[in-house]
Amino acid sequence: MSLGPDHEAPPSNAVIRYGIVKIRDQGASECHDHLAVEEPLEIRLGGRSLSVTMRTPGEDEELVAGFLFSEGIITDADDLDVIARYRRADRDAGGGNVMNVLLKGDVRVAKERLRRNFIASSSCGLCGKAMIDALRSTHAPVQSDVAVPIERFQHLASVMGQAQATFEKTGGLHAAALFDADGRLIVLREDIGRHNAVDKVIGHMLLGRATPLDRHLLMVSGRASFEIVQKALAARIPVLAAVSAPSSMAVQTARVANMTLVGFLRERRLNVYASPHRVTRTRCESRSEPDAG
Repeated sequence: MSLGPDHEAPPSNAVIRYGIVKIRDQGASECHDHLAVEEPLEIRLGGRSLSVTMRTPGEDEELVAGFLFSEGIITDADDLDVIARYRRADRDAGGGNVMNVLLKGDVRVAKERLRRNFIASSSCGLCGKAMIDALRSTHAPVQSDVAVPIERFQHLASVMGQAQATFEKTGGLHAAALFDADGRLIVLREDIGRHNAVDKVIGHMLLGRATPLDRHLLMVSGRASFEIVQKALAARIPVLAAVSAPSSMAVQTARVANMTLVGFLRERRLNVYASPHRVTRTRCESRSEPDAG
């Protein structure tokens, strides 16, 4: 799998056209609008249902791999045997929204990891501290000497915005973009769910055997939630930037994990919520945008 800049045009099943009535000051008119597709995806482990997520079709294999990795069910790509789309015998089209995963080695180990994660996330109820403590017991703080000049964040935001092909059509998708330490776009994925977009990015790198990502930066459209910080931590990403605000748990988790968390990234301004030592005031050279090839 190539790990060069990857922000290709979205699959045809990610966008659909609908007839609508557009109302403006001057009156009403009939026209067509593009909508981002939202469909359920069931993930099965050895034929048994594991999870169902609402997602935008496309890069489903990456989504599954990233989800299994960020949830701690697998530790690297070598744990995977097969990720295959499940088709019913009657060729029902709905069967295409089911992905079945076969793991190498002892499946009981993966199931035990899943059981522990479930207990850790459910037993604490509404206690955010317990969730963060459970995460800290699983993942050590991120160690990385990556430094990002303040001016480079604007470059990242500009590149991500220009690469959001489906958002340009629909205005209805979130994006996650992974950059290397020099600000070069490595992979961008869009999805109706911001956490799915992150899973697709991480899954892309995992399947390409390019993890851990301790020399990379992750940028997300919208806000930064606890779940996104958790996934970035699992991939060992040291810097996470969000266009909008982070949640309180996202900030607490980033601080515990020694991750740099940037929010409210706008033109000529940003906020640093955790580990500001990686954000420098050294101006970076202007960079040309990466090719789309």
